[in-house]
Amino acid sequence: MSRPSASEPTAPTVPVAALDLSEPSRLHVVGVGGPGMSAIAIVLAEMGHDVSGSDIRDQPVLDRLRAGGVQVNIGHRRDVVHGCRAVTASTAIPASNIELEEAARVGVTVLRRAGMLASICAMAKSLAVAGTHGKTTTTSMLMLILARAGLHPGFVIGGDVADMGTGAQWTGAEWFVVEADESDGTHLELPLHGTILTNVEADHLDHYGSFERIVAGFDRYLAQVPGPKVLCADDEHCVALAARHGAVTYGTAPGADYRATDVHPVRGAIEFVVWHGATRLGAVALPLRGIHNVRNATGALAMAIEIGVSFDVAADALAHFGGVARRFDIRGIDGGATLVDDYAHLPSEIAAVLAAARTSGDGWGRLVAVFQPNRFNRMSVLSPAYRDAFVDADVVVLTDIYPSGTTPIPGVTGKLVVDAVLDAHPATRMVWLPKRTDLVEYLARQLRDGDVSISMGCGDVATLPDEVIARRVELRAGR
Repeated sequence: MSRPSASEPTAPTVPVAALDLSEPSRLHVVGVGGPGMSAIAIVLAEMGHDVSGSDIRDQPVLDRLRAGGVQVNIGHRRDVVHGCRAVTASTAIPASNIELEEAARVGVTVLRRAGMLASICAMAKSLAVAGTHGKTTTTSMLMLILARAGLHPGFVIGGDVADMGTGAQWTGAEWFVVEADESDGTHLELPLHGTILTNVEADHLDHYGSFERIVAGFDRYLAQVPGPKVLCADDEHCVALAARHGAVTYGTAPGADYRATDVHPVRGAIEFVVWHGATRLGAVALPLRGIHNVRNATGALAMAIEIGVSFDVAADALAHFGGVARRFDIRGIDGGATLVDDYAHLPSEIAAVLAAARTSGDGWGRLVAVFQPNRFNRMSVLSPAYRDAFVDADVVVLTDIYPSGTTPIPGVTGKLVVDAVLDAHPATRMVWLPKRTDLVEYLARQLRDGDVSISMGCGDVATLPDEVIARRVELRAGR
């Protein structure tokens, strides 16, 4: 592995001013409708703080916040920050936002999301899950294992957990479980007791500048964690970091401290055996598909055992795991065709989801992969890496890039991914449909009995299965 020298700078991070949250106070959240900030608002309100929030448009998540006691304003106003002890906002909110400007003018403490999340983590013994992908599922698994063990953990997770109906909760108990996001360096600001590191791959290069700095950031992150460090032995960069930091390892690799073996799918689920060294801990029946979820489950199980939870309790929790929103989410079956939505947007994530579908034992026929690339800056750099991501698909359908707030770059479109795949695998049945209406129409007409269509990406592709099913209903009605 290429390792930066000790003198090489890591990615810049925002200095965090700690905020003592032990006493109730008046707090305001800018951009409260975003997934990260809504979770922060929920936790702060459940802690007993007087919380308000603002966003530019109404959306369903705001009704949940209102029900939780958060006062929500649509639109931004300067006066809402008056009398606040602190105001918090994600890095996506510019400093020129009038509420942030007013807070600075009147002397109210302003924290970015990293600072407020760090302040929350400081109120408990916090365990984090970090890594390029797999964080949300692994964090959810760990939280549910601790809950099954009677530890009542609080949590902030990047997606709604099916078993809980929410992605955030404050319980006031000893343990807190958090997803540690590396995209803007948030993971480096969190005061943690222990961590899982799932993998290290190239992403968020607009923030880090190079892959070496991504690795250096995780190196620094691990150095700051005093308690158990649990790293995936199936990832070469994690292996090197584990050796450097004396970490426990997990995975399917022969040298893993916690090793999953005898893996086999059972129609929509997967079973495997877990070993700790030479000791057979027992079998796990996981109601998810794919070897990547075996790794996720083994990592969560390893951390739970490291802090004192029994294997039997952990395995029982995993056997009842209901999943996370947008992770192989079967949205409907229409005319014998199954439509699935998944958050996968990086090459290894896509490959893992498609391999999971191919080997799941569900008996599907054609596997139709639909992908919406995300962010112009990401695709300008990473599009060649998608060359082998779709090898398990029978049909690959590509649409154009969802910008996610990034600025268009001349020549950077979803066609770059099409070209990368066809250059490597010219026999691929590839369909390029940059317009959404054409995408919906094609899938509505082409999907047939026995097909599984898996639409992937982190943009507005999440609603595609519902749009396709609705159009199929119209076609059957002759419209």
